[in-house]
Amino acid sequence: MTGHRRQGIISFCSLALLLAATAVSAATPRELLTSAAFQARDKQTALASINQSEAGASAQLARSPNDREAATTRAIALGYKAKLTHSRSEALAARKLFEELAAANPRDPEAIMAVGTWHMDSIGELGGFIAGMALGAHKGVGVAAMDRAVALGGNRAMFSGLAALSRLAIDPKDKGGRRLAEAASHGTTPTTLDQIMQRSAAAILVPLRSGDSRAVQALAKQLLPLGRLKA
Repeated sequence: MTGHRRQGIISFCSLALLLAATAVSAATPRELLTSAAFQARDKQTALASINQSEAGASAQLARSPNDREAATTRAIALGYKAKLTHSRSEALAARKLFEELAAANPRDPEAIMAVGTWHMDSIGELGGFIAGMALGAHKGVGVAAMDRAVALGGNRAMFSGLAALSRLAIDPKDKGGRRLAEAASHGTTPTTLDQIMQRSAAAILVPLRSGDSRAVQALAKQLLPLGRLKA
């Protein structure tokens, strides 16, 4: 291989690496969270994206303290991190941020869904008894919050789909979860997350319709945020 050709290959590889790094750094904090939740396949990669998202959202809040999008993103990032690190203090801190966001705007479906997801995720991870004792998580609170978020969110697949998966991951025979999955499969998809949840709803309906409860529960857990990560 000639020196000029070798140098050209090296330059091309360097350019490719630079472009890849630029693409990652250009991603918004919310896009980084979506990537961590649904594209990452290992814990280390997911945590790196979550930490980057949290840092970006915190920096935005330092510039604009009333930026609700940044505040929501930071709270979700903290919740995701708590789930991966099993940190009780971070889990409780995330819950507090979610509840503050919901209280500040009681008609914000995303904030209310975050409250519901926190309760349902905690129960899914730890079981109802331990989640209740250790974190104060309650299925009734989670379901009620999710129902309200779905009502406020209109026909968006994001809300009904996430609610469906959360309920079916705990109880694969939950009839309300199936109704929500059916709704999500026909919902509107204005964002990437709506599109992801609609595809997930369509996927979960296959074992639901065949009556395979074990497959329903396993797939619901896998389709939830961070559900496909390997150790």
